[in-house]
Amino acid sequence: MTDKQKKAVGIGAVIIFIVFCALVGWLVGVPMIRMASEPEQFRAWVDGYGLLGKVVFVGMVVLQVLVAFIPGEPIELAAGYAFGFLEGSLLTLAGFLIGSAMVYALVKRFGVKLVEVFFDRKKINEFSFLKNPKKTRAIALILMTIPGTPKDFLSYFAGLTQLKLEEWLAIVAIGRLPSLITSTVTGAAAGSENYVLSIVMLGVTLLITAVGAIYYRCISKQQREEESQNV
Repeated sequence: MTDKQKKAVGIGAVIIFIVFCALVGWLVGVPMIRMASEPEQFRAWVDGYGLLGKVVFVGMVVLQVLVAFIPGEPIELAAGYAFGFLEGSLLTLAGFLIGSAMVYALVKRFGVKLVEVFFDRKKINEFSFLKNPKKTRAIALILMTIPGTPKDFLSYFAGLTQLKLEEWLAIVAIGRLPSLITSTVTGAAAGSENYVLSIVMLGVTLLITAVGAIYYRCISKQQREEESQNV
């Protein structure tokens, strides 16, 4: 196969992926989020399917990671409500790891064009500092840990860096835990009708998210200033 043919196949694959994500987002993602946003109905559905319900839930989390514009917060809250804190956290984390591994492999295969399906070039260029081997691991872990940072974007951007798959999955596992725990605890508290704890945890989550968003903007601004000085 010539280089021109390989390029055409790559472009075709990216187009198919775009269409797939759009269809899945509309046909599956929207109903999925609607169901997850109704905790009582979601828990009844899970209880009715037993083990299969848990498998399907993990698949929902994987889908959320793959189709980056599907919000993850309702799913995390629903996990705590339906399964409780511990089981909900473990199932959600399993979905995160599987989805992140799939995204990593896809980006390694198709490159930046696949990342541009969900994020524009300006956003990608803002994170060019993560391609520096000396900074990648530490900064990626910091950004993944802080609530309010663009974790879905990082899932796609990781495939453009020199991070190995096992390194990236370790970062995902460690970095996702803080926001995941607060979400599942909030959902579990609501599920056990401990509404005071649920409201307190929700307030803590919102506060941490706001602080994280501000910190993320500071890091981004600092990195842009450093890059402009080095040019």
